[in-house]
Amino acid sequence: MPANSDPATARRSARDAWEVFLVFLRLGLTSFGGPVAHLGYFRDEFVTRRQWLDDRNYADLVALCQFLPGPASSQTGMAIGLARAGYAGAFAAWLGFTLPSAAAMILFALGMASWGDFVSPGFLHGLKIAAVAVVAQAVWGMGSRLCTDSLRIGLAIGAACLTLLWPGSAGQMAAMAVAASLGMLWFKPTDIQAPSAGHLSLPIGRTAGLAWLLLFAALLIGLPIAAQATGNTLLAIFDAFYRAGSLVFGGGHVLLPLLQAEVVPKGWVSDATFLAGYGAVQAVPGPLFTFAGFLGASIDTGINRVISGIWSLAAIFIPSFLLVCGALPFWNQFRQNRRMRAAMDGVNAGVVGLLLAALYQPVWTSAIMAPADFGLGLLAFGALMYFRVPPWLVVAASGLAGWLLAALL
Repeated sequence: MPANSDPATARRSARDAWEVFLVFLRLGLTSFGGPVAHLGYFRDEFVTRRQWLDDRNYADLVALCQFLPGPASSQTGMAIGLARAGYAGAFAAWLGFTLPSAAAMILFALGMASWGDFVSPGFLHGLKIAAVAVVAQAVWGMGSRLCTDSLRIGLAIGAACLTLLWPGSAGQMAAMAVAASLGMLWFKPTDIQAPSAGHLSLPIGRTAGLAWLLLFAALLIGLPIAAQATGNTLLAIFDAFYRAGSLVFGGGHVLLPLLQAEVVPKGWVSDATFLAGYGAVQAVPGPLFTFAGFLGASIDTGINRVISGIWSLAAIFIPSFLLVCGALPFWNQFRQNRRMRAAMDGVNAGVVGLLLAALYQPVWTSAIMAPADFGLGLLAFGALMYFRVPPWLVVAASGLAGWLLAALL
């Protein structure tokens, strides 16, 4: 009997994983609008239409993934896939949701590397101006949601100043550590929203969860040591993207300062290419983390650029998988710890400051060079904030406007 049931179980698991992949592939092709919109699409698909889970369990998954570092929407998708079809389902959910935008961004990088001289500098400058508007919108939205009093505003300003005075990843990590420490000291339990009731039930135990968390920590500590000891460029790239994926709190836009500090000072990618890619990623559906595919394919590693892009994508998403699988078994207990929630409240305010610093350097200083640039940036910001124009349309229009301004002025 067991011999017959094992193949049947395997076939059913494979069928479930394939179903997960197809559903998330469709979402990856159509989910414009950023992480908040993605979570809305997921609820409509998996709670309302397919009823794979109920509202309470879905809310618990979203709460966990917003608490963890990494891309909340992608991590929520991984958790849904894990619940539906085990580890294969988690991988299928990530692959389906990520594949369309990752392919588009890697192709864009290949085009810039092969035919960059034929792309109008004005068009690329327009993409950089679009990035100013997108980051300004993110700062405004995150600030109004996460910095709701003078203490949190002060934390955000302090984190921005520290990041600007101490450029690079070390300054950013220090700002986050200070924000977490001050959050634990300043924010009382009554300041923290009480966790929702309910219990997450997913096919993973505490022993496996602990193993995934230990692997996450071992890679975070061991990769920079191995990269420095060997001097291997591919290992150094993997380490840079893995650390970025491990330390991003607050959404995909916070990738901007973390990745810029890793790839631009080392000469892997120029500032102009970095910001052009960041502007372009706003125009594709799916997760913003696929920006890593663009950067990886833009780095001259001596190997095929597509493989380099996939390598960087894997590095930046692996922490998300490890953290979701590791934290799920402990989440119901961990979310009751008020001190940890206070620390995360401090971190959330700190990431607003991190993004505010990035808005100035490198985004503003690299894009706003003349009054016409400032005017175009204002138009793009107004279109995003007040007229609710889709980001992909704002990016395309900004690129075209940049080309026209370069031709006319």
